[in-house]
Amino acid sequence: MAFIAASWVAVLAGILGFIIGLWNASTMQLNEKGYYFTILMYGLFAAVSVQKCVRDRLEGVPVTDIYYGLAWVSMLLTILLLTIGLWNATLAPSEKGFYAFAFLLSVFGAITVQKNTRDTQAAKSPTATNRDGINSEL
Repeated sequence: MAFIAASWVAVLAGILGFIIGLWNASTMQLNEKGYYFTILMYGLFAAVSVQKCVRDRLEGVPVTDIYYGLAWVSMLLTILLLTIGLWNATLAPSEKGFYAFAFLLSVFGAITVQKNTRDTQAAKSPTATNRDGINSEL
């Protein structure tokens, strides 16, 4: 239960910190704020997609190669776009670091929340599928 709470705190702290930082960024234009917000949302979606694809494949659930590849490309693309945006931004180095770490905390939190949600649902089901695809009683 503590790990579940910690993962929710991580994702919420990262997202709220990032968004509050954007809200208070007086030197940033609205289009820049929109760019960073979109990168955050896209990154959260990509992180959950990667986690789900990896876990599905480990459990023998079919995942198409195209979706698996798109999930990974999306995750790497969000990191690249954030890096390029922050590299070229006219922000103080401490602000750049703040956005980078808030993004990483959000992504980590999203992955762990997804994992915990899936683990909790699997624990509640009367049967679970092991890695060999064989149903067994819990």
